[in-house]
Amino acid sequence: MGGRNLITRSARWSAVHPWWAMTLWVVFVLGALVVGGMAGTRSATDSDLAIGQSGRSAAIAKSGGLEDHAVENILVTPYRDKLDPGVARAAADDAVAALKGAEGVASIGRPVRAPDGSALLVPVTLKGDPETAADRVQPLLDRLDETRRSHTDVRVELVGAGTIKAGLDDMLAKDLTKATGLSLPVTLIVMVFVFGAIVAASVPVVLGISSVLAGLGLWGVASQLVPDPGPVTHIIVLMGMAIGVDYSLFYLKRQREERALGARNIDAIEIAAATSGHSVMVSGLVVMVSMGALYLAGHIAFESMATGAVLVVAIAMLASLTVLPAMLSKFGPYLDKPRVPLVWRLTQKGGLKPRLWSTMLKPSLRHPVIALVLSVGVLLALALPALDLKLKATGIDDLPKSIPAMQANARLTQSFPSQADTHTVAVKVPEGQRGELRTAVAALVESAERNKLFTHTPPPEVHTSKDGTVATIAVGTRFNSSSEKARESLSVLREDIAPNTVGAVEGAEFAVGGSDVAYDVDYRANVVEKMPWVLGVALLLTFLVMAIAFRSLMLALITVVLNVLSAVASFGLLALIFQRTWAEGILDFESTGRVVAWLPLMLFVILLGLSMDYHVFVVSRIREAARGGLSIRDAVEQGITRTAGVVTSAAVVMVCVFALLASLNFIEMKQMGVGMACAVFLDATLIRIVVLPAVVTLLGWKTWWPSRLAHQDESKPARLPAAVEERTTVY
Repeated sequence: MGGRNLITRSARWSAVHPWWAMTLWVVFVLGALVVGGMAGTRSATDSDLAIGQSGRSAAIAKSGGLEDHAVENILVTPYRDKLDPGVARAAADDAVAALKGAEGVASIGRPVRAPDGSALLVPVTLKGDPETAADRVQPLLDRLDETRRSHTDVRVELVGAGTIKAGLDDMLAKDLTKATGLSLPVTLIVMVFVFGAIVAASVPVVLGISSVLAGLGLWGVASQLVPDPGPVTHIIVLMGMAIGVDYSLFYLKRQREERALGARNIDAIEIAAATSGHSVMVSGLVVMVSMGALYLAGHIAFESMATGAVLVVAIAMLASLTVLPAMLSKFGPYLDKPRVPLVWRLTQKGGLKPRLWSTMLKPSLRHPVIALVLSVGVLLALALPALDLKLKATGIDDLPKSIPAMQANARLTQSFPSQADTHTVAVKVPEGQRGELRTAVAALVESAERNKLFTHTPPPEVHTSKDGTVATIAVGTRFNSSSEKARESLSVLREDIAPNTVGAVEGAEFAVGGSDVAYDVDYRANVVEKMPWVLGVALLLTFLVMAIAFRSLMLALITVVLNVLSAVASFGLLALIFQRTWAEGILDFESTGRVVAWLPLMLFVILLGLSMDYHVFVVSRIREAARGGLSIRDAVEQGITRTAGVVTSAAVVMVCVFALLASLNFIEMKQMGVGMACAVFLDATLIRIVVLPAVVTLLGWKTWWPSRLAHQDESKPARLPAAVEERTTVY
């Protein structure tokens, strides 16, 4: 059999030398885990994530040695309406005694009573880098346990940035464990319904798990260069399982079909490599290049997520093209064992051309114009709410209220409004302007105290570097970071007060940051600025890969348009669900009125890649049938009906895995899960069953322009691919 390319040659080698191929794969996965474990995962710091004025503010403060210290607060509040001052003071004294001398505590301040008498607060300054405070708060929480047991009439808590982050990390770890644990049996159940046999159902799951493990291991190494801001491991797990299962599912399904048609096992594997293997490679390349567009977003969070996704997709693609043929070769005789009786009979009765899919395709094939207009109209209607899409970087107010530290923080900000959010004005001047700096700082403090947007008790807090050239002014607000008043206060500082005071000093460099709202404003501005570039490059690269792979500019254009349709429809659903309150009870969340700022970009490029899994698979089968001499309409029907079962199964796996995210507590993960599940569902149903067949039917042979297939004479069957031309049955 001649004309083999790299894909078919590697598949045949693996099939002929299965033990070697499987051993090398196991060594690779274990090696990745060992290397990753040795390297560890480097987490992104606030400095890594800094952006815009908020980032410059932190850099200016650090240059003068004025970076913030990690501060936790002992908070004493009543269980009932009124706090007894004597009882509160006794509890606070015992808490201070418990923490005094503890490792990691730099100093403990004086007790401060809330203006309304509802709470007592004691600030505790920690040693070390404030960005790693979350790793050091647990021993302090343990020390307070005895105080809590001794003072059951009041609530004694430790609350601050460190305890909140530690609580969030703990919740995310539990959620991820739950989602991963549920995704495995769900995926296996779906695969059982696809194949009707346990061994065959297990193969895609094993490939998916091994891809995830290798991806997590190599991500530990990659994170040393591109640190992890948090969501990367979640993305690796989800994309690794979804793509790893899908790729092996397509390959395995085609191999089984060829075996059913009488091909020998090795030949069936090679045919699957030449067809489904080619689709896997094209799809994998599209995913990687589309994710690579995120490097243009200009922020470490996008760069790290792109790196993690590209790693796991490359690994899943490699697994499908190398070790999967070996598994099919070695375990081929056992793939249909043990059979699940009822399910096995259903899979066999379905045959290669299910009547259900033929019936569903009829409207698109017989009335393509009507089908196209109606389906596109539905997608555009779903996309309409996206015109009002509002973005927001996740701040402390957006964290789940189920975290105990967040409940304590709510009590803290209620009793001490000055703790709600604090802007930091950082300024640096030349050495000769130190006197002018002091005067300007005093003018800034006076202006802030006169403005009702800022708190007056306590007054703005000023710190100056030892050489007197750098100063920071902490200006408190009584508004949480998600409120419009908080944004207004930041705008007043940035555009009025700071420029007219410290900014008026000759040679001064200043910036306003420090608060959640400042980071949110800067982050959103960066996303909005870079979004057209990222989306444009992702679509252009997708267009180029499809054009080269199928030698068709028209098909590449169709691919881009269909992906944009499904993406904007999912954006509309995100706005409809999460910017309003009607779905709060259904999905168990509290609406912030906005969508997480990084999600649209990330969602778009992920969906651009994931939808290519079955798009390439379906289009390849349509082209294969057309090259075999069928009319366009018959080729569309045959290509879609013969792939409908496997495409539906792949989509069900994705939707189930992503839907598990919707059950998690963290709003970022919930929005990502809902957005991806909705988009995959729309793409696998409305796009693939209605829009795609209608478009191809309308365009006819022009779909393949400018390839030779565009000029196909239906009366003369085209030459089949080398890997399948020896077969007598045309697909």
